[in-house]
Amino acid sequence: MMNQIGKKIVSMVLLILMTSCASYSIRLRSINGAPQPDPVSNRGDYYRGMQVVEVDTVIKIDAMSKDFTYLIKTNDQCKTGKLHSVEFKNTFGGSMLSTITFGKKRKMKVKYVCMKPTN
Repeated sequence: MMNQIGKKIVSMVLLILMTSCASYSIRLRSINGAPQPDPVSNRGDYYRGMQVVEVDTVIKIDAMSKDFTYLIKTNDQCKTGKLHSVEFKNTFGGSMLSTITFGKKRKMKVKYVCMKPTN
């Protein structure tokens, strides 16, 4: 009887952990300005026809730190340095990495589109 209760508790804890760590995306988009176009893009998703910059990296951060700043610089992929849309994606693997390293390493998956330069 105690063995069955233990298995049920472990199953419940695992279920809660799995559902709380599921993958999700958050997208922020400006209503002012136009996205920087990419005429050679053959994407079929939300970013069709837009110049997308994708950042997929692991950042090292102090466990007690609450924030991290990633600087967007003017370059060929982002001619204005201004953001049109940003998408942050959290994955199960990213959540597990953060858990295993006690928050010192975090997986960062970000897509962003810069504003189209104005004439």
